[in-house]
Amino acid sequence: MSERHLNVLFLCTHNSARSILAEATLNHLGKGRFRAFSAGSSPRDNQQPNPLGLQALKNAGISTEGLRSKSWDEFAAADAPHMDLVITVCDNAAGEVCPYWPGQPATAHWGYADPSEVEGDEAKKREAFRQTLLAIRRRIDLLINLPPEKLERAVVQQAARDLASS
Repeated sequence: MSERHLNVLFLCTHNSARSILAEATLNHLGKGRFRAFSAGSSPRDNQQPNPLGLQALKNAGISTEGLRSKSWDEFAAADAPHMDLVITVCDNAAGEVCPYWPGQPATAHWGYADPSEVEGDEAKKREAFRQTLLAIRRRIDLLINLPPEKLERAVVQQAARDLASS
């Protein structure tokens, strides 16, 4: 994939759990070939990453430095990084409304139940975050291990889409 990295934006509703887990995991595993970001379509006022999610990342040896909840509006600004791939991580099966990213990046949906919605004692909640992180990591492992030509196709597809709007 030459020297270029692929910018990936993970979207969810509040940007406090699943999208944060995905951002940190891809940045950890992506070996410089990927640069991950996360955002929410409607984060709550003063939204912060879920502490149980941050703990799950730390327990997995993944840095939480710089993680914060943010609105997808940050990525619509003129000076924002261009996204090559946008992945929604909300759970359609639970009737959750997934955000839609306008524009021309390649898109995908990786549905996960919201671990912050799990009821029970602290141990059960921690386990829900751990399981969600493991599920996200499995998909990210597949993504980062795609052969370079598969990633090149995504880049070429994006370039072709960009030409269509000029």
